Amino acid sequence: MLPPTLRSIIAEEVPGAIAFRRDLHMHPEIGYEEKRTADRIRGALDEAGVAHRGGLAGGTGTLASLPGDATHAVALRADIDALPITEAGCPAWKSTIPGRMHACGHDGHTAILVATARSLARYARHSTLPRPVTFVFQPAEEGGAGGRRMCEDGCLDGTVIGPRVERIYGLHGWTTLPLGTVATKPGPLFACSDRFEIVIHGEGSHAAFPQRSRDPVLAAAQVILALQSIVSRNVDPLDSAVVSATVVRAGDVMNVIPPTATIQGTARALLPDVRDLVEKRFGDVTRAAAAVHGCTADAQYIRGYPVTSNDPNEAARFDRLAKETLGEERVRTMDRPVMGGEDFSYYAERVPACFFALGLIPHGATSMPSLHHPAFDFNDDAIVTGVEMMCALALSA
Repeated sequence: MLPPTLRSIIAEEVPGAIAFRRDLHMHPEIGYEEKRTADRIRGALDEAGVAHRGGLAGGTGTLASLPGDATHAVALRADIDALPITEAGCPAWKSTIPGRMHACGHDGHTAILVATARSLARYARHSTLPRPVTFVFQPAEEGGAGGRRMCEDGCLDGTVIGPRVERIYGLHGWTTLPLGTVATKPGPLFACSDRFEIVIHGEGSHAAFPQRSRDPVLAAAQVILALQSIVSRNVDPLDSAVVSATVVRAGDVMNVIPPTATIQGTARALLPDVRDLVEKRFGDVTRAAAAVHGCTADAQYIRGYPVTSNDPNEAARFDRLAKETLGEERVRTMDRPVMGGEDFSYYAERVPACFFALGLIPHGATSMPSLHHPAFDFNDDAIVTGVEMMCALALSA
């Protein structure tokens, strides 16, 4: 249970957190460009007397720390970047930057962590924290691997500020969960997020004389179909994987067979051995399918974010604390993992971790715009639940 004093402090901090969130929403910045956002975070920490170090992960990452009794810290993480999307909604705090918006709720995540740091700092003036708390404000989650760079800069090993981190927690606003609820599960939660690029080399000709060509467009069509066999005929049906070709480019003129064709796409998996299998079969299948039509294929498989996997002990700790803090009726178990990617995975590779979902669907509604939708807006009423859970995790011995 949260101490009543801390609950009162959180209630006092929430209005400021809402205003902070809306300010960030009006001034979205994409990965590694979050200078104003970082300045606002550091200013809010300064006001609360929370020690911090900036300039991390290329300049816009911030690591903050509060002292506590133990020798190792618990860490709490928020991502701070926006997306290159034009906002379609019309809140009073609509984005003021064309082609940029907080379509994934990172403005809400950041506001929650700032309010958590401020609340715990106020509480610590009268009650010693059971262990130090590290606050990780990370840039470039949306494809920029800011989490990896924060780790490489020492955010977990005690070389930047505060002691070494013993365990870490993070959250994400969830558009399929009701307001006031939280959910997670042990084990794999988000898939790895890999990408691929294929360049098929053939021989061009006039389209009226295809016999004089080695048609890379026909080969590309065969490759795209063959890629689907990786999952359907190689991966165990009880496991999960996705191979999706999403970009195809070939030629500029309707009556000319071009000499090359390009395919790009993404691959996802939830288990390391399945990821290895997908990567191997990707190369084999691509080259063989192109060869059937007399073409060759340069096939690149680029590994992205690893699988985000929750430590079973930390998932159990979260479940217990959530029920104590919010009540059992507000705590859910996620039925299955998500095939999307999340660079919280880099922290979870290094220390025991738990990532959880925070419900956003407003009371009285059955749905809301999804993440990355131009009309998405973080539900400010979810901030108090996020702060309470982050504080509970920070105070857990």
